[in-house]
Amino acid sequence: MTDIATAFADEVVTNAHTKLVSVPGIEGPVALVTLDNGLDHTKPNSFGPRGLLAFDAALDAAFAANPAAIAVTGKPFIFAAGADLKGVPAITTREQGLELGHLGHKVFRRLRDSSVPTFAFVNGLALGGGLEVGLHCHYRTCADNVPALGLPEAMLGLVPGWGGTQLLPNIVGPSNAVTIAVENPLNNGRTFGAAQAAKFGLADAVLGSADFLEQSLAWAAKVLAGEIVPARPEIDRGAGWDEAIARAKAIVAGKTRNNAPGAVRTVELLELARTTDLSDPASLDAGFAAEDDALADLLMTDELRAGLYAFDLVNRRAKRPAGAPDKSLARKVSGVGIVGAGLMASQLAMLFVKQLKVPVILTDIDQDRIDKGVGYVHAEIDKLQGKGRLSPDGANRLKALVTGSLDKAAFAKTDFVIEAVFENMDVKKKVFAELEEHIAPETILATNTSSLSITEMAADLKHPERVVGFHFFNPVAVLPLLEIIKGEKTDDATLATAFATARSLRKSAVLCGDKAGFVFNRLVTRTLGEVMAAVDEGTPFDVADNAIAELGMPMSPFTLLALVGPAVALHTGETLQASYPDRFTSSPGLEALVEARKPGVWTYGPEGQVVDPEVAALWPQGDSPSTSGQVLERTRRAFAEEIRIMLDEGVVAAPEDIDLCLILGGGFGFWNGGITPYLDRTGTSEAVNGARFLAPGVASV
Repeated sequence: MTDIATAFADEVVTNAHTKLVSVPGIEGPVALVTLDNGLDHTKPNSFGPRGLLAFDAALDAAFAANPAAIAVTGKPFIFAAGADLKGVPAITTREQGLELGHLGHKVFRRLRDSSVPTFAFVNGLALGGGLEVGLHCHYRTCADNVPALGLPEAMLGLVPGWGGTQLLPNIVGPSNAVTIAVENPLNNGRTFGAAQAAKFGLADAVLGSADFLEQSLAWAAKVLAGEIVPARPEIDRGAGWDEAIARAKAIVAGKTRNNAPGAVRTVELLELARTTDLSDPASLDAGFAAEDDALADLLMTDELRAGLYAFDLVNRRAKRPAGAPDKSLARKVSGVGIVGAGLMASQLAMLFVKQLKVPVILTDIDQDRIDKGVGYVHAEIDKLQGKGRLSPDGANRLKALVTGSLDKAAFAKTDFVIEAVFENMDVKKKVFAELEEHIAPETILATNTSSLSITEMAADLKHPERVVGFHFFNPVAVLPLLEIIKGEKTDDATLATAFATARSLRKSAVLCGDKAGFVFNRLVTRTLGEVMAAVDEGTPFDVADNAIAELGMPMSPFTLLALVGPAVALHTGETLQASYPDRFTSSPGLEALVEARKPGVWTYGPEGQVVDPEVAALWPQGDSPSTSGQVLERTRRAFAEEIRIMLDEGVVAAPEDIDLCLILGGGFGFWNGGITPYLDRTGTSEAVNGARFLAPGVASV
């Protein structure tokens, strides 16, 4: 135990306190074990080696009292957030990983093996190892206000390693287990609440939060008296299990191309759980031993360390953006104007009114477009009401805040105006010049441009200091990234207001320098350019498209091309080519695709995805095809080169911001840490630039 405890030297210990409680209707005491690290709800309980030993000692005290039942709960609003992962970087041997796995199983399993009935009273957030505590208990209640339950390990590069993969499918069924342990984690770590836990069969009862503990004890008394017999689903170990595993494999292949070791191992363990008999100690031994082996293997992978690095970026760095001015400089935003009423502008209007709850005005070139934009927002509000997320009064209040006007003078009382018009410098400059005649001198002028210069856009204005780039990603409601771009004359008050507004919109903002393409579009356009150049040279479409799967992009290059639209991709590429002609070149094939107004490369039929014959005919190809490995290598090198140049130009403060943009803006894989840890791991960074982007150990073993 000494070795693993040393690795977790900085562990914030979650203690466990045992209290004997008398409950009407129960003969003998209930031993109530409360998990509590002594901090408030912003610092969740977690389990490191010392915390596990403290829990073990609390269970000793509970069993010694010869209770009628044992119940586990957490401090206010928190059950437990799972394993303490801060010590993982200090784990240096596989044996330490095995020791950690063994210890968690040994302690938690006491609840499952107990001859005394055990209950989990889940009073708050329960993730990972916290949820696994509940799985080991015989019965589970859940407070109706619990905000987040889940097993996120596969997203990070781990497996639910303290019983989760073996217990979960044998409690809730294989299909629900796949949703919880595979599908949700790979959908940006999606969690679920108490109502869904009951539908899954994970919670035996959902009880009110105001007197949750009292209600849970009373419910437990009825269970012990036989008045309540919680339903247990029949587990389909035949075709149902086969179908669930097939679905899990398809999800992992689709989301990660099987390049995420934690997700792959999770599916393997869920498949193994078919033969795990929860009533047979030897069968549990075998299943838990497989979890221990998987945990020990994964703890020694660079992919896990990259996943933890990515998790830290998303949960810490994103909340404290590098280079952001003091937030005290931010001005209040009490009214928003949006120039444009198309789909993107309408999505922005919906986001602003939903999160800021201030008047939002849309304008466009004709009333029909305005009406359509306002109608879109109203329809989205109706959808929220239909799902029970808004009351009728709340929906009506939001609708009343969204209006449209043909006259930009309507923006006179706004504090923040954002344009979402055609991606053309002359058009955008004209819009800003018109706006400046109607708005106050301190009203922010934001642009949703994806690649154009903020400095040039503001150059002819009376107040260029109030112009800022505010680049959203599509779909606006889903993708959390905001690239905030500082022009040469953008002042700190404008910048601070932009960052404060981003926080109010619940977006993660990264400060970017005013260079064409900023971060995400510049890198992805360079990537697409390399893949299309390979096709131009003669590489088969499918070879080029599948070659770069291990980079961790959420979709293949030509699938992405179809999503953004060939015309948009060509326009962005031309903008970047004008700025960096030595590295961004025009693809004759893409130009032909746009000229023919084809939506993409692929067509779909009975045989699946194939190259559209018309595209194959119109796309000019040379006679120098590349292999899959050659396409991957040239793309890696392009990434490494472009990132180094961007850092030298000061586009962002550090490589971490590059990775944050790729993860939040386009769903690049956690298992690669975005991109720079992957480039370091493959040796590409040193081969191209002579040095790693990150120090050894930052996102690697």
